[in-house]
Amino acid sequence: MKPSESIKKVCFVLPTFNEADNIRSTIESIFLEKKHVNKATFFILIVDDNSPDGTQQIVKDLMGQYQNLKMITGEKKGLGEAYKRGFDYALSELDADIIFQMDSDGQHDSKLIPHFLSVFEQGFDLIIGSRFVEGGSTPEFSLRRKILSKVGNLLVRYVGGVSQIKDCTSGYRCIRASFLKRDSIKSLSARGYSFQSSLVCELTSQGAKTKEIPITFTRRISGESKLSWEDQVEFIMNIPRLGFRNYQDFIRYAIVGVSGVFVNLGIYYILTRFFGISQIVSPIISIECAVLSNFILNNFWTFKGRNLQESFISKLFKFHSIAALSGATNYGVFIMLISIFTINDLVANLVGILLGAILNYLINSNWTWRKFD
Repeated sequence: MKPSESIKKVCFVLPTFNEADNIRSTIESIFLEKKHVNKATFFILIVDDNSPDGTQQIVKDLMGQYQNLKMITGEKKGLGEAYKRGFDYALSELDADIIFQMDSDGQHDSKLIPHFLSVFEQGFDLIIGSRFVEGGSTPEFSLRRKILSKVGNLLVRYVGGVSQIKDCTSGYRCIRASFLKRDSIKSLSARGYSFQSSLVCELTSQGAKTKEIPITFTRRISGESKLSWEDQVEFIMNIPRLGFRNYQDFIRYAIVGVSGVFVNLGIYYILTRFFGISQIVSPIISIECAVLSNFILNNFWTFKGRNLQESFISKLFKFHSIAALSGATNYGVFIMLISIFTINDLVANLVGILLGAILNYLINSNWTWRKFD
């Protein structure tokens, strides 16, 4: 669908679990916006995880009123699994051109739907209702939740290579359906809420043209949040996966890292043995030479062709900053393991080195030499 083409079928995929108090008003508010988008056909697909509170019966009652209201049910396996089932049905059974992701609890303002679609018609493939761009807000968030949300988004943005997107975990989105037909979407491993961040990274890596529009994320109409501790743990565990979409780059990066060890040791040996420079000063010089060597090799070999619009100096500054961060991570993990867990110092140092190296690669790969802008 090109910008000049008209919108045909729009499907709103709403995962539900125990939303009996909210689902009726959410469905009615979405269909109410149809009058502002006359050229499109609206479908709402409820993906219910066998709610025991009567959600399904309410939806079935409303089906008599709304011909384009559909529902599929299944075992509760997490938000991500529900969305994948919903996407598959919307594409195969409803032949949707556009798919909306929305919460079913009333926290997403349905009145913004026409605005989403008008932005879509400008040629964008992914429109995100963002809480963190200018004009967006989270007035009901506690300080703790605001901090968690900001930190979570920061990790996704720079590890996942989507630093240009401010809100990677928003659940209010409009997506060009053709991007969801690809096998890479079905194979996303995230089962819970981390699916949202994984999906943004995958769509962006496919080249989806993205736009964020401000939203106010309000309090739920009724009920409690479904975000569990398991979801939060999965989110954290999923962060490294976001950066490992290209194993060839990681292998090259590791080879460069090993070469840096030899550069470090070689320069140190030459400075101390041939030039008589002290053992206090020589490591500083040799480490800097290794950092510069690693940067040059990564820039012209590992990530050749990436982020060409940014200056050499700017990338070098980023690389240095991340090297300091990974070094601090290495040291912090080492101290924690030997002081708290009384692990052997050599083992502790090895663990610290590995974690620091992984962090170094993830951020450099997806920020310093980001592939998609």
